[in-house]
Amino acid sequence: MDLSIVISLFNEEESLRPLVEWIERALAPHDYTYEIIMVDDGSTDGSWKIIKELSEEHPQIRAIGFRRNYGKSAALYCGFEAATGEIVITMDADLQDSPEEIPEMVRMIREDGFDLVSGWKKKRYDNVATKNLPSKLYNATARKVTGLKLHDMNCGLKAYKNEVVKSIEVYGEMHRFIPYLAKNAGYGNIGEKVVHHQARKFGKSKFGASRFIHGFLDLISIWFLQKFGKKPMHLFGAMGTLTFFVGAVLAIILIIQKLVRQANGVSFRAVTDQPLFYLALVALIIGTQLFLTGFLGELISRNSENRNRYNIRRRIR
Repeated sequence: MDLSIVISLFNEEESLRPLVEWIERALAPHDYTYEIIMVDDGSTDGSWKIIKELSEEHPQIRAIGFRRNYGKSAALYCGFEAATGEIVITMDADLQDSPEEIPEMVRMIREDGFDLVSGWKKKRYDNVATKNLPSKLYNATARKVTGLKLHDMNCGLKAYKNEVVKSIEVYGEMHRFIPYLAKNAGYGNIGEKVVHHQARKFGKSKFGASRFIHGFLDLISIWFLQKFGKKPMHLFGAMGTLTFFVGAVLAIILIIQKLVRQANGVSFRAVTDQPLFYLALVALIIGTQLFLTGFLGELISRNSENRNRYNIRRRIR
């Protein structure tokens, strides 16, 4: 099997038939063997009925239907599990992603050696205030945090080597950061292709402005997990030790200062009468708690099933 085209969808009944026809037209000139995996993320309209009809008409269509809406990450995770093609393509079901881009993305993986090719919707047909500008800000932040020079990390149209999607776990709302997940799994040869963006023909977008807030929080989460997920003591232990040290030094200085003044017969304030002493105590307590947090994190990490999960690239014998 050459291609697995994974399409996550939610309430897209009007778009499904035109999308399948478009994919077939775009791939007809090429000698690809392919499957279309549609993942219905708990649609409440007639999407599943249309999918069943399409699967009877087109034997290359496979489908997964959720009992309720779990989100795009869950849909992609199940689609990736089911994919058997040498190259996996992801695209949205709203007709905004053009299947005509697929052959060139396949070529970039096969001939140029990319592990992953991400689409870049350079010219968008979305609302400037609610989508375009926030998207630019979000992507600029993502580039700084992840180190990936992608202009549109969240573009739904992407192509992957099969081994890439089998080596990453997409959960929560981490579908926005699949290139970063791939990079941290050892697949750092990531390319980008300018793709044509279509105006939405049916329905309305399922994502509101809140996705940018959630996206930023998810970006911080994934950066933290990739950086300290298997070594939490390196963060919490260091912060705790530093905070405890600062608190201890302040407390010792105050005590020594009081003893020196007392020995010299100079008037002095009791240590417990000084606000700085209580700040030092707070620092000591917080430092201890941070250290214990790192210690507990290490215990959890050491007992994790994935503690020794590594992606092996080569073997000899």
